[in-house]
Amino acid sequence: MFDNVIAKFRNFPRFTFSRASLAVSCLVLVGLIGYADYLTGYERSLLLFYLLPISLAVWFGRLVFALAIVAFCVAVWVLSDLASGIPAVGFWNIGMAFAAFALFTGVLSKLRILLRELDRRVHERTAALQREMAERRRLDQEIAKVSEHERRRLGQDLHDKLGQHLTGTALTAQALKEKLAARSAPEVAEAEKLVRYVEEGIDLTRNLARGFFSPELEAAGLIVALQELAENVKERFGINCVFDGDESIRAHDPTVANQLYRIAQEAVTNSVKHAAAKQIDIRLAMDDSELVLAIVDDGVGFPDKLQSQGLGLHLMRHGAALSGTAFDVRRNSPSGTIVTCQIKCLGSQSQNLGR
Repeated sequence: MFDNVIAKFRNFPRFTFSRASLAVSCLVLVGLIGYADYLTGYERSLLLFYLLPISLAVWFGRLVFALAIVAFCVAVWVLSDLASGIPAVGFWNIGMAFAAFALFTGVLSKLRILLRELDRRVHERTAALQREMAERRRLDQEIAKVSEHERRRLGQDLHDKLGQHLTGTALTAQALKEKLAARSAPEVAEAEKLVRYVEEGIDLTRNLARGFFSPELEAAGLIVALQELAENVKERFGINCVFDGDESIRAHDPTVANQLYRIAQEAVTNSVKHAAAKQIDIRLAMDDSELVLAIVDDGVGFPDKLQSQGLGLHLMRHGAALSGTAFDVRRNSPSGTIVTCQIKCLGSQSQNLGR
């Protein structure tokens, strides 16, 4: 109750009175209370009710004005008692009433100053926190852009430079094997083994490059990139990975597209490596004004109390936060895991995502 009262007091300074309206309001209240005090007689004192106009004067006016209202309240109280027939009012009682009202005025004035100072500091801290959060979001986005740029550069280097170098090495090894085979040299078997190792290195380099950089995402968009991701998982790991999505969906925001693809990539990797899944479904659809990405598997699933200590889960949550996406991970009954990303698409953004 005390907290609610303090909260209401803190909101009081938002309302303002002009000096004239405040003075008229206080005088009218004092007059009404004085008249009620006269009607009830001096046997039933309404001295406590004079605190209402005094509080109004303190909270919305200055201390000097409030003390003047205190003096006026004491005078009205004395006059109402005299008019109602009291034989006499002692100076001690008048002095004690004025002192009590003045003490109340001073305490309430001090409380008003403290609450206003507290409110000012809260507003300053809130503004500073908002600026800090905005700066942090900006830095996170800058870091994400730099990270994505370096990821893309590393993937392209792996694919274009190292991949091409290994391809040339494989062709040279193949030519050497053919020369050895033409001479029926005993080293043909070793040459074939060398060619096989180099080709395996080429496949490994391409897979690593695909993990860093998806040319399909850059060239054809999120739909094609997710389709290629499903086919790549099916080919590499022998797992039935299926993509189900509306081909008319286009994520023209590169930040959203990149983060959704990374989340799908990380979720599929977790399903393959940690969940021992045999079936993985990647789903992308529009639900009213929301773009929904879901990765569903039939693996061992998460425990009932999810421990979000894994790096992969942190990366997915962070990527979702950067793109303004609602992220959720839960068990898939009776077994498996469902990873869901939802992002609201309003206005032009929904048109970009939907066409």
